[in-house]
Amino acid sequence: MEEKKIVYQNNKIIPESILNEAKIALSYYPDLEDIEIEFRFKEDIKKSFMQAQPKVSNLFKGKDSRSYYIFMSSKFLIEEEEFSMADVPSDVLIGWLGHELGHIMDYREKSAMGLVIFGMRYVTSSRYIKEAERAADTYAVNSGMGDYIIATKDFILNHSHLSESYKERIARLYLSPEEILVLVNELEERLEEAEKEES
Repeated sequence: MEEKKIVYQNNKIIPESILNEAKIALSYYPDLEDIEIEFRFKEDIKKSFMQAQPKVSNLFKGKDSRSYYIFMSSKFLIEEEEFSMADVPSDVLIGWLGHELGHIMDYREKSAMGLVIFGMRYVTSSRYIKEAERAADTYAVNSGMGDYIIATKDFILNHSHLSESYKERIARLYLSPEEILVLVNELEERLEEAEKEES
């Protein structure tokens, strides 16, 4: 039986099982309030557990008229044992969703042709993957999600039985927890400077 889906903000379609986490992640991205996003479980996502991508049907509309998917793997395989999204701690899931929303923020800056080129490069270049994944992490941290992003990285790299090849890929392509902390500190310094200027 297919899971019930909830419509949120009139333009977000979210499976009921992750509704609370998705709402928290979205709360950090007010710029996405008017953007249509469908969160959808998928049987198999190659090399990843989540994936954000624009809907092809309206790719060539204006930047503010595009809509997006966030695909989520319905089952993970860990040392030959399956587990589901329900086994992921809530703060980790919020961080994972926040990272994918960071991708959508990045996509919104690109033209339709820019997104096509991005997709081609993402498939063929590990250097380009690294740039794209780090951009998504940076958007998430700058939106105030630093603690959630760190929790997600910590879960993947230290506290789960995910395959070593997946952990190595995450360590190689994404910001490390230490790099995220640097970004968090820089953000806090900028906010303090802005407060001083206002007072």
